[in-house]
Amino acid sequence: DLLQETLLAAWRGLEQFEGRASVRAWLYRIATNRSLDALRASRRRPEDPRVTKMPEPTCWTEPLWLEPYPDVLLDGIPDEAPGPDARYETKEAIALAFVVGLQHLPPQQRAVLVLRDVLGYRAAEAAEMLEVSEASVNSLLRRARAAFESRLPAAGRERAPLPNSKAERDVVARFAETVENGDVDGMVALLTEDAWLTMPPLPHAYQGPAVIGAFLRGAEQRRGVALRVVPTRANGQPAFGCYLPQQDTAIARAHALFVLTLAGEQISAITWFADSSIFPKFGLPRTLR
Repeated sequence: DLLQETLLAAWRGLEQFEGRASVRAWLYRIATNRSLDALRASRRRPEDPRVTKMPEPTCWTEPLWLEPYPDVLLDGIPDEAPGPDARYETKEAIALAFVVGLQHLPPQQRAVLVLRDVLGYRAAEAAEMLEVSEASVNSLLRRARAAFESRLPAAGRERAPLPNSKAERDVVARFAETVENGDVDGMVALLTEDAWLTMPPLPHAYQGPAVIGAFLRGAEQRRGVALRVVPTRANGQPAFGCYLPQQDTAIARAHALFVLTLAGEQISAITWFADSSIFPKFGLPRTLR
């Protein structure tokens, strides 16, 4: 919706474009201000999730309005290099951990971090887009970096294997096998000691193999049957469409999407999206036979 609003505003204001900045910078200025307006106006929160029948989590987090983004759509976006001041590569900026970290920042800090550290605009350019002083941009950026980087994975953690590499395929294949066999112990054995399981927008967050294992065993018992999985990719990360077999039929219906965050040969995070309506965006079928 915001992209549509941005393009409509640009079309209507085309005659006022004076060429003092690039078309790219002009469009980002419109998009940024439309996004800031939407963030200030939005006060949506999910219903109190503590009434749901789930084990007590490690902690309650702020509800996040987060959806996975299909890699197949990212493949069609031109890979334009960011400006020289950018601190993050494109593949880092689309990772779920990065997107989640952004959502914890106030709107203006979020905008400044994206403009400066992701897109690489200079402080003066960001100030002009946001209609604030350059000093304000620098102050917002310092605060945003401090708050944002404290939420990113620890610097000493092993890096994820390269996408579609043999190392990544091996970890993903082992995880898929454990899921389809209903082997919770096998799933837990793949986790790092500080692994997280989260389920946006629910604020339940489970950390550590023992706690995550207890949650997964409870879910397996409630379902009464092992899931079937189909591999896909989201936000530059391996993912699975999960299907729930139906009793007395040969059909399995769309159930949830798992996105994995890898660290070396292990899994450091599982993000569970229960909204099966997103399956078509990933080219995943509604049912399996």
